[in-house]
Amino acid sequence: MHKILIAEDETPIAAFLEKSLRANGFMTAVAKDGDHAIHMACSHNFDLLILDLGLPGKDGTTVMEQLRGQGERLPIIILTARDDVFDKVAALDGGADDYMTKPFRIEELLARVRLRLRHRQVDQPGRKQEVVRKVGDFVLDLPKRQVKVGDRTVQLSNREFILLDTFVQYAGQVLSREELLNYVWGYDYDRCFNVVDVYVGYLRKKLGNDLIETVRGMGYQLRI
Repeated sequence: MHKILIAEDETPIAAFLEKSLRANGFMTAVAKDGDHAIHMACSHNFDLLILDLGLPGKDGTTVMEQLRGQGERLPIIILTARDDVFDKVAALDGGADDYMTKPFRIEELLARVRLRLRHRQVDQPGRKQEVVRKVGDFVLDLPKRQVKVGDRTVQLSNREFILLDTFVQYAGQVLSREELLNYVWGYDYDRCFNVVDVYVGYLRKKLGNDLIETVRGMGYQLRI
C-alpha cells in the first residue's frame, strides 16, 4: 500500500485529503509546517509528497529545495492557492513533479497521484533498480540527474533531464507534444507557452542541434 505525506497547515483541507486518499486505498500522514515536512520526508518511507507552498516556518519552496538538495527523489505534487504561471514554472524547475491550484477537484488530484506513482522508479523484489540508461552516445545517470555525451558531462535542470529521459526511453519513436506533456509534466500545462518546444530548445542548446529531430505535423524524435 502506498504511503502519502500531506504537508498542509489548514486542518480542514488536510482532513479532506486524508479521508479521500484513505478511501482510495492509500496510507497517509500529515505535516503541519515546513520543518515537520522535511523531517518526516527524510525519516519515513513515503511514496509521494503533496506539498502546500504556504506552509508556516519553512515554506513549501524551501522544503522542496532542501529535499532535492539532499538527493531525495520522492515525487512531489504542489497543491497551492498560488496560480501565477511564474510560481508554476519556478516550482517545476525547482524539482516538483506536478502542480495543482486550489480550489481543486479531488478526482483530478487522485489521477495525478496515481500517475506520479506509476512513473516513480522503485525497487521491486527480485529486480535491481535501474541507475543508468544508455542509448547511442548518451549515458543518463538517474540518481545524479546527469547526462554524459562521450567524455563530456552535461548538467540539466530537473525538467530537462526528465524530458531527455523520456526521449531515451522511447528512442527512435515519434512523440507528439501531447504525449510529452503527459509524460514529463503530468498535467494540463498552459499550452499557449509551448513549453515542450521551449524545453526541446534547451536540450538542443546544451546537447547539440542534431539530437532531437522535429517531425513536421507529428512531434519530436530522438535520433539514434
